[in-house]
Amino acid sequence: MAEVAQAAEVSVMTVSYTYAQPDRVSEQTRARVREAAERLGYPGPHPGARSLRRGRAGSLGVILGEHLTYAFEDPQAARFLAGIAEVCAGHGLGLTIVPVTGAPGDADRVAEAVVDGFVVWTTSDDDPVVDAVAATGLPAVVHGGPHRDDLSFVAVDDRAAARAVGTAAFTGARRPMVLSFPLDRARATGVHRALDPAGASFRVTRQRLRGFRDAWVAGGGRWPQVRVAVCSRNSAQEAERLAAELLTGPDVPDAVAAMSDELALGLIRAAGRMGLAVPGDLTVTGWDDTDAAGAAGLTTVAQSLRDQGARCARLALGEEVDDDPVDWKVISRDSTRRSPRRDTGHDADGRPATGHDADGRPPAGDDFPVA
Repeated sequence: MAEVAQAAEVSVMTVSYTYAQPDRVSEQTRARVREAAERLGYPGPHPGARSLRRGRAGSLGVILGEHLTYAFEDPQAARFLAGIAEVCAGHGLGLTIVPVTGAPGDADRVAEAVVDGFVVWTTSDDDPVVDAVAATGLPAVVHGGPHRDDLSFVAVDDRAAARAVGTAAFTGARRPMVLSFPLDRARATGVHRALDPAGASFRVTRQRLRGFRDAWVAGGGRWPQVRVAVCSRNSAQEAERLAAELLTGPDVPDAVAAMSDELALGLIRAAGRMGLAVPGDLTVTGWDDTDAAGAAGLTTVAQSLRDQGARCARLALGEEVDDDPVDWKVISRDSTRRSPRRDTGHDADGRPATGHDADGRPPAGDDFPVA
């Protein structure tokens, strides 16, 4: 900077003002300083140094806990980020996505991030990244889980919503199945019976499993009757591949409650290829109410990830945010409207297969109210 000042025949302070507070320098002087800087190959003060002087970075950090491409590939992740970006734009702030890979270096990457606060996308209870975020002392909000006393938290009531949509999926069923998110950071795929929801270290997975269990047991069933097929990630392609195995053999499910629209739509595509009708051969529910869910006639949980992203950003920036519960409701569509003749009789364990009206709809109507 001193060399630029000498070449431009101005003070070092004038060079600093040219970059940091240009309105304090005349247009002619600014041009002279920048010409000298370009001639000498000086790029200007480092942004990090300016941030330290101001005491703020001018950016909000977002930790996805997924591969970096997930931010652009997953519809709901994109909506969530859009809500954060909207708030950042209103404050003149940037948005920094902090990539994590599950490697030991993740904590260091969080500690070195030049941001004013963090928003953490859903991750597992034992993810060391959450401890690293708390250790920075910066304002931080966790979306979905884990739920800790030392960090702000935003989430829908996953258990209540899962019970409501599970009721729509399982009423009248004899061979129910859950198409699940990963149970833990190992992200192992597989099919389980009598799965204890408490063993899932992802809070969202754990709470939704509990809600689906509530729905099935409330209808007179036993939880070990429900198979839980676990996907390693929220991918329609993976669900479609897994469904190709699940929809064959003597134990084909006749009702599937999926933890996302992506998983549900992948299963529906597989069912169509195999000649199975929805809802004639199996009912299917999703979660999120994406545009694709409406087009497919999928019964699903409606929630606004964009609104939740905005709420997270406002909390991380220290704004006043109401503590009202996050809104959700079940949207009932054709994927759960069974033919009346399928809603009669009893299953092998004597559980009555009832609960729909003469048109195959749940008694609550098209939309379940927020629980």
